[in-house]
Order: sequence, then C-alpha cells, then structure tokens
Amino acid sequence: MSASHAALPLRHFLLALSVVAIWGSNFVVIRWGLDVFPPLLFAALRFLLAAVPAIFLLPRPGVSWRNLAAYGMLVGVGQFGLLYLAMRSQISPGLASLVIQTQVFFTVLLAMRSSGERVQGFQWLALALAASGVGVIATHTDGTTTVLGLAMVLLAAFSWACGNIVGKRATGQNMLAYVAWSSAFAVAPLFALSLVFEGPAQMLGAVRHADAPAWAALLWQTVGNTLYGYGVWSWLLARHPAATIVPMALLVPVFGMSASALLLAEPLPGWKLIAAALVISGLAQNLLWPRVRARLRRGGAAMQPPSGG
Repeated sequence: MSASHAALPLRHFLLALSVVAIWGSNFVVIRWGLDVFPPLLFAALRFLLAAVPAIFLLPRPGVSWRNLAAYGMLVGVGQFGLLYLAMRSQISPGLASLVIQTQVFFTVLLAMRSSGERVQGFQWLALALAASGVGVIATHTDGTTTVLGLAMVLLAAFSWACGNIVGKRATGQNMLAYVAWSSAFAVAPLFALSLVFEGPAQMLGAVRHADAPAWAALLWQTVGNTLYGYGVWSWLLARHPAATIVPMALLVPVFGMSASALLLAEPLPGWKLIAAALVISGLAQNLLWPRVRARLRRGGAAMQPPSGG
C-alpha cells in the first residue's frame, strides 16, 4: 500500500484530533480572555508570548525578513486583530469558528489568480455551498452576531489567506520557528493600535485586574494553540501526506460550535446548524473531491478490459 493511502496510526490520529479540538475550542478561550483584556491588547500579548522566548531557542527560518514581516502582519494584525475585535461584541464564538474557515476559499482563489489557473467546476460548487452558509448567517444576525461582525471575520479570513500565500514560500522550513519569528513583527503594530484605540488607561487597567483565568486564557493562545498546535501539526505533516492530515481540519468548526454551546450556552437553532452544514460541505467538497475523483478514475481504469493485440 502506498504512503498516500496508508491508514493513519491510532496514536497519530489522536494527536491530530487533539490539535483540531484545541483549535476549535480555543474560540471559547478567546471569549473568556476578551472578558478581561481589550482585543488589540489581547492580540499583542498573545504574539509577544508566541515570539518570546521562542525566537531565542529556535533558529531563524531561511526566508527573508520581508517574508517574516509580511506573514506576521497579515496573521497577527489582519487575522487575529480583526477576529478579536469582532469576537468582543459582534459575533459569537461558535459562528466565528465557522466563518473564519472561509479562508480556504480565499486561499484557493488567491493561489489561482497568482498562477493563472482557472477555478474548476467542483470549486465553484464548493464556494457556492460555503457562500450560502454565510448568507444564512447574514440573514439571521441578532444581538450576538451583527453584519459588521460577520464582515470583520470574513476580512480576517481573507487576511489569513493572504498569509497562507506568503507562508508558502517557507515550505520546508521549521514551521514552529517560522510562526515564532514572524509573530515578533505583529507585536509592535498591535501594541501601537491598542495604545491609540484602547488607550493606556484601559491597557494598564486590564493588566492590573487580570486574574488567573485571564492569564491562563492568554497562555493557552500561545502554549496550546500555537506551540502545541502548530508543532504537532507540522510533525504530522512531515510524516504523512497532507491529503491524510489536512481533511481533519474540517472538524475545527465542529469543535468550535460544540464547545461554545457547552461552555458558553450559545444556542444552536436550526439555522445555525444549516449554515454550518453548508459551510462544512463546501470545505469538504473543495478538499476531498480531487481525491475522490482520482480514486474513481483509478477504479475505472482498472475495470477496463485489456486492448486486443
């Protein structure tokens, strides 16, 4: 059996499952942290702890400073800065964990634009399914989710996708080191934005009055979500084909919405489940259909009778 079709060992499957569970449930942890820290300060502290002391322990990746800075700004300021601002009061954690996954489609479209490739039929179908799910959310905004919050998370997803394009140039590098070193470039802009928009009084007040659970929520962003999550995910990708590992990321919004319902009592009415089904179906279509199509073609070729001599 080829490596690309080998079954994932149970221990490795459980490691991958632990990562997606952490990434999904982390939206609840973010919500807890935002009860104490203002969003821009929270993001600044997160990336500060992601960079220090890791950059003193891990070698600098073999990419340009410009690449590191671009990735840090796009992911740190663009993705998480906007995500935290939206989650403060504009969107529920469960829906945020779902909508942010639209980065997959932004990434595909940006990659195809840069390479000149045309979007294929199955990708248009996948995009339509996901867009329908986002449309369902947009028509059911209420006190916990607003159109502004939805737009901010979509913009955060777009910034994440831009970061993915930049990060492709780091292929073959130690991704944990790449994340740590690039995080350093997000710290100063986020602190500056926090100083301007949140003010020194609010910043100092949050730090002074933060209790142990608030600091634990902040540390979890770094230790659990970044160091463990990216470290284990990169370790698995180095040992198994991406087509075996990456589909498990489809479970991130499942864990996100489930954790938000269980720990924050976020309601899960029918429209949310329909929206989740549409978005996740679109993600699955985009991610899995090429593998299914290839398998069907191989099966069809194997069934063809040999040509006569």
